[in-house]
Amino acid sequence: MGRFSRFFPVLLLVSSFAVSGQNNASPQPGTAGPSTAPPGGTDRQITLDAEVTDKSGAAVRGLQKQDFALLDHKQPKDILSFQAVDSAASQASDPPVKLVVVIDAVNVDRETVAAQRLELKKFLLRNGGKLAMPTSLVIFTETGTRVQNGATRDGNALAALFDKFEIALPSDENRRRSEGLAGDLERFTKSMQTLTTLVASEATRPGRKLVIWFSAGWPWLSRPDADPSNKDKQRFFDAIVSTSAALRQARVTLYSIDSRGTSSSVTPGFGSRRYSIDTQATSSTGTFSYKGFLKGVTDTKHALPGNLGLQVLAEQSGGRVVNSNNDLAGAIADCIKDADAYYVLSFDAARAGQANEYHDLGVTVGAPGATVRTRTGYYAQP
Repeated sequence: MGRFSRFFPVLLLVSSFAVSGQNNASPQPGTAGPSTAPPGGTDRQITLDAEVTDKSGAAVRGLQKQDFALLDHKQPKDILSFQAVDSAASQASDPPVKLVVVIDAVNVDRETVAAQRLELKKFLLRNGGKLAMPTSLVIFTETGTRVQNGATRDGNALAALFDKFEIALPSDENRRRSEGLAGDLERFTKSMQTLTTLVASEATRPGRKLVIWFSAGWPWLSRPDADPSNKDKQRFFDAIVSTSAALRQARVTLYSIDSRGTSSSVTPGFGSRRYSIDTQATSSTGTFSYKGFLKGVTDTKHALPGNLGLQVLAEQSGGRVVNSNNDLAGAIADCIKDADAYYVLSFDAARAGQANEYHDLGVTVGAPGATVRTRTGYYAQP
């Protein structure tokens, strides 16, 4: 049996909940009650939330359907529906965007968690505690995941509630015991379980969700001493497909904020030896870039656990990877600007020649110098 046999249960969990439709599972304790609203698209109808910015990074407003062009696997596709969502408009044309902030105490050290806590409170108390959108908190620790019941725009109340949350951190002895592949597997498993149940819960609610995950990310598991078997790779591929579909159908845009302020090349996970994917050998710095995993996985033989990395999933969902060690409150505020003005497009997916056929997506606009950020691809079905 391969070295990843301990990882099979979470891979089965991830690969089943999206393929089987929507799942009402949610992290504990309870979350807000489910809605009967449909998710953001099905296997046939794809819904995209698209950010359009100019060269300065400011949102481009006022675009029309005819300004957009959409390519599915390099083939032009008709845009079936179109909405321009603008917070400055007199009437909302989409359900309010929800913000979910995840404090990760599993994949970072004690000092980082303490800094995250202070900066999050600073964000919640901005503008007299008046939040721009309904917000909820998720506290992810070694002993379990706690979720605020419901969402609120009252930052003062949320900060007071946050003060009551105990963030359990493992002892230094337990951290030492968790070093190496076994510890990496455990952290990866817990991280994927939390993401899986969180996205499944948010899929029961209408509208778009911004999920900001405070973390260096979970371990990549892409190490010379961790050789996945063909069966391992099949399960990784199934999990990649299902996670992609789940994020899309729930209309979740994922953001990774690394409060260590490190470069995008640093491999997440403490206590692990780190390796370069560029040279396929140990690098002099002990780091590698998540960007080597951004390209969509087209078949089983190319599936690796790194394709399920937090930073990879964030960019593929149309979100961002942010590294900041001096103004995390500002980093959150910058990310949620994506909800100020954006566009919602839908199209019919092509029928695939085989199950789980990867299709890359491209969206462009006619506005000079404008850039579009949206989901980078999806898995089509026969």
